[in-house]
Amino acid sequence: MDHEFWHQRWRENQIGFHQETVNPHLLAHWDRLGIAEDATVFVPLCGKSLDMVWLAERYRVLGVELSPRAVEDFYSEQGLTPERRTEWPFVVYEGEGVTLMCGDFFALEPAHTADIAAIYDRAALIALPPHMRVDYAARLTELAPGGIVMLLVTLEYDPSQMNGPPFPVEPEEVESLYGAGWRIESLQQDDILDSEPRFRARGLTRFSEHLYRLTRNAD
Repeated sequence: MDHEFWHQRWRENQIGFHQETVNPHLLAHWDRLGIAEDATVFVPLCGKSLDMVWLAERYRVLGVELSPRAVEDFYSEQGLTPERRTEWPFVVYEGEGVTLMCGDFFALEPAHTADIAAIYDRAALIALPPHMRVDYAARLTELAPGGIVMLLVTLEYDPSQMNGPPFPVEPEEVESLYGAGWRIESLQQDDILDSEPRFRARGLTRFSEHLYRLTRNAD
């Protein structure tokens, strides 16, 4: 899975991962994280998620996204005209409390995320195949200041029944990826197969969504 894979998905509007409403888990659980208003929330691999609109009502939002189409669609669909500048290797868009860095997540440096207070990952980890998840989690841990919290949403299903993305990430893998650098708390797990007929049609017999709170160990 390379950059062209995701550019093509956006060009062809194959974005089933994009939700047309704010994620209900965000609404139900975010306040449990205790994030001060006007803090900065980091959203990796953010796409044009409407979750950022909700977050921006109370926080500053910093997102990173590979696809220029996704970034430009986000602002245009919200009726915003962002300021734009080049900060190599990123093109940075800013508007109404939302800063989106268009470029490769793996090019981020800790200086880019030094001021963040929280991370929201609904569709980043599950978008990546296993070998990339290892690199992604390691890099995210490097980027995360000590003590911050992350709201992580994963999916669980039998990978022999469907090829991702989205990919399944079982609790054991979450522990393997983040256990050394974070304190992991399971918040909620729901069977969502009945509410996701497109995945049942692809052959799944088990499909659940798992929500975690992770707290970065102090440096």
